[in-house]
Amino acid sequence: MSTGAPPFWPSAAAAVSRCVADVPEDQPLVLVAHSNAGLFMPTVRAALPHPVAASVFVDAALPARSGSTPVADPELLDFLRPLAADGVLPRWTDWWDESDVAPMFPDAPTRKTIVEEQPRLPLSYYEQAVPVPPAWDDHPSAYILFGPPYERAAQEARERGWRVARLPGEHLHQTVDPAATAELITSLAQGPG
Repeated sequence: MSTGAPPFWPSAAAAVSRCVADVPEDQPLVLVAHSNAGLFMPTVRAALPHPVAASVFVDAALPARSGSTPVADPELLDFLRPLAADGVLPRWTDWWDESDVAPMFPDAPTRKTIVEEQPRLPLSYYEQAVPVPPAWDDHPSAYILFGPPYERAAQEARERGWRVARLPGEHLHQTVDPAATAELITSLAQGPG
């Protein structure tokens, strides 16, 4: 993700397009988004020439059904503004108390790797709205819930008619149990069996 100037969603869609550039355009893809990346799924889908077999949202925010989606609601923006220094936020894991962050990681080396890879995003990243192109959801979608605070998103996914599964864990559970997470993603992407 670029930390340049807004809007940021075009660079997110372009980054995914670059990652699959060597995949033949007739090869269907399964898109998987975690956390805030769920908001970018419609623009990513619209940027790809490939057919999309399924989208799986993993403990993720959901895009609006149409129009555009604010990256952060007013409450989150009120929380973030005092954290910004010269318009730039600290790393995501530095926003929270240690007692909230530590349980998300399986071990110290994994935590160190993830923390070092985190960008320091500008506050303007959270002040943007991401467009929701029409017909982005022309394929099956599913939702995996690890736990709070994503219960509302999982419920909305059910209301949209998506398959929803729960894999109990913290927000970064894919780092704790990658095999079970991958197995569930694969199962949901293949559809009802």
